[in-house]
Amino acid sequence: MKYLLGIDFGGGASKATLLSASGEVIATNTVEYPTHYLGNGQVEQDPGDWVKAAIENIRALLDKSGIASRDVAALSFDAATHTAVLCDGEGRVLRPAIYWTDTRSKREVAYLKKHHGAEIFSRAYHRPDTIWTLPQLMWVKQNEPSVWEKTKKIFFAKDFVRSFFTGDYVTDVIEAEGSMLFDYKTLSWSEDLCTIAGLDPAILPKTVRPTSLAGTVTEEAARATGIPAGTSVYCGTTDTVMEIFAAGAVERGDMTVKLATAGRICVIADRPFRDVNLINYSHIEKGLWYPGTATKSCASSNRWFRDTFGGDYRELDELAKTVEPGCGGLVYHPYLNGELTPYADPDLCGSFTGIRSGHTKAHFARAVLEGVALSMLDCQRALETVGIPHKENAVMIGMGGKSPLWRQILSDVLGIRLTVKQYSDSSFGTAMLAGVAAGIFPSFKDAVRLCNREISETLPDPERHDVYLKCFERYKAIVAALAPIYDGAV
Repeated sequence: MKYLLGIDFGGGASKATLLSASGEVIATNTVEYPTHYLGNGQVEQDPGDWVKAAIENIRALLDKSGIASRDVAALSFDAATHTAVLCDGEGRVLRPAIYWTDTRSKREVAYLKKHHGAEIFSRAYHRPDTIWTLPQLMWVKQNEPSVWEKTKKIFFAKDFVRSFFTGDYVTDVIEAEGSMLFDYKTLSWSEDLCTIAGLDPAILPKTVRPTSLAGTVTEEAARATGIPAGTSVYCGTTDTVMEIFAAGAVERGDMTVKLATAGRICVIADRPFRDVNLINYSHIEKGLWYPGTATKSCASSNRWFRDTFGGDYRELDELAKTVEPGCGGLVYHPYLNGELTPYADPDLCGSFTGIRSGHTKAHFARAVLEGVALSMLDCQRALETVGIPHKENAVMIGMGGKSPLWRQILSDVLGIRLTVKQYSDSSFGTAMLAGVAAGIFPSFKDAVRLCNREISETLPDPERHDVYLKCFERYKAIVAALAPIYDGAV
């Protein structure tokens, strides 16, 4: 029996999945690492932590499963996009990686909007925002010139880890689309966009397909992990498209709703939909795209509440269950790091409003879940405005979907049927991608049919949906009232 390894790197942990050629998940493992919040909107990770997590994950999977390492046929990686790693000519890291939720590049974004907004949108299909690599690189050039002068290679997160295993220097086209340095029409690095950043495109990695063979495991990586030297390593791609693939969204009209560090609603389409409120990426299935909306602080809002006010997720859910929908007028806005859809405003702040003396920790716990769901409704409305054809149900992905209460709240707020698959995390999708790339699975659709199945559904309650629509009116009014106060103040 042959086996496949998929390894993901997220906002606070790396997860690895070991998948058999018959489509069975043999073992999973997760290794946490810190995300550093430095103040003033600065968020960073240490790339070395990713490599250590990958090594620990692989060794744990081999130990848990008991399989012979020589039976691992292929491995691949995925990670959050926009996360650049600046290295010298020898591949040595010059500074921590700026994570995509970082908002330090607000001035650079304002400059780009004013002087290059139309040009950027015409080539990269997105408007400037602090999430993109282009303004982040401009910040480094302006504020850390010594680092900039030494930069000879720019990796992206999963590519940096993979380079430890193979020594390669490539990235995939979907990852490149997330840099705001890539021309969507020519499918190549844009000299014009690189010029804006003062960047020589020659130092950027070669772009390949996610299923391309990037190299094979080196002797050094073999000693560190136990995976035999010469094992095939495929390029991989971004975490969102891997989750979408894992959820079985491989045909036009398929829709996913994600509750992870960030929240997203994506619809599979046969073309990009160029709208300022949408994020457009191509799909791993050629000819398809997954335009979508995004809210920045989704499950990270729940994690922040847990870490700040105490308790664990199960306890907080039990508290939240005791509170009626609407939380007695208490409203939470999940803008801990600014917001994307539909505001694209890095200055927006998180808030609890409508607090009364009768509100308890239970009300606040539920308000966080409802506030994120209302932010997702903002995302849903943006998609509906564009008019992308989609099915009337969605597959739910992300760690937040493990909470039955949160699933029900989200279904009630959005007014749609939500289903959950047995597996839908990005490391599972990446293991399947490795199987397709290695020829073990004939196609992406075949991989989905063989490896995954639906395990539950959540149906919306019409009465609660009406309650939440009224809450949404209040939610929107509060945003409009507070946004001018936050403008440039934090």
